[in-house]
Amino acid sequence: MSEYVRNYYDAAPEREWERLDTGLSRVEFASTLRLIEKYFPSSGAICDIGGGPGRYAIELARRGYRVTLFDLSGKLLERAKQAFTSEGISAESFVQGDARDLSCFDDESFDAVLLLGPLYHLIERGDRSRALSETTRILKPGGRAIVAFLNAWGLLRSGVVDFPKRFRNPAFLRSMLGEQAFEDHELSGFTECHWSNPDIASEELQEAGLRIVGHAGAQGFLGGMAPLFESLGKDEPEAYENVLEFAAETSELPQFRDATNHVHFVVEK
Repeated sequence: MSEYVRNYYDAAPEREWERLDTGLSRVEFASTLRLIEKYFPSSGAICDIGGGPGRYAIELARRGYRVTLFDLSGKLLERAKQAFTSEGISAESFVQGDARDLSCFDDESFDAVLLLGPLYHLIERGDRSRALSETTRILKPGGRAIVAFLNAWGLLRSGVVDFPKRFRNPAFLRSMLGEQAFEDHELSGFTECHWSNPDIASEELQEAGLRIVGHAGAQGFLGGMAPLFESLGKDEPEAYENVLEFAAETSELPQFRDATNHVHFVVEK
């Protein structure tokens, strides 16, 4: 994971804090919390790897979990500490580090893990394998994790709005059925990233010794519909809230889950 990734997040911690309050990211937040409620144990120790400014970690702490927040960005961890203090809640610890090396944690020390960001910043498969192996190691037997991948099948749809100039190249368009790694930082101002798809992601998870329990499309049936969803919020706020809730509720349906920007796998050790 490059210095560029760290600098990208260090540069604007407030942007990352606010991201889950806007657009389809609101659906992502709601659908992920739903997966946590459905699949995680009702109590225990959770490690939020790549948890950034702590939006999920705070929700977990509110639910009574013992939360450890681990992130590459020192600035995001500072923002998380501020948020925990202002909420009057506490975390077990805030740890800065790289998801490929979790040696600061003992074997089988967590009941559940969130791994919602690091894998799509790890360009090489070997690096993703190390991060997944480390996640497996720190999970207790039977422990569960929610693991996120950027999904090329969904980005094929959203790219019509987000990066249309890329589609001038027919080869690039066809490549969206597979996986891609981008290090030129030209895609919607994002940092370097790796795009996978549900088939390839499944292979990588199983190679790490993780059993797939289920998976969901983080944006549900709204994948690729960001401008329309934003317009709905302005024109029909009541309908907007209903659609948001229903998109999260149905995010595991097979007709939706493989065609969103982020695909979230629930796995078990």
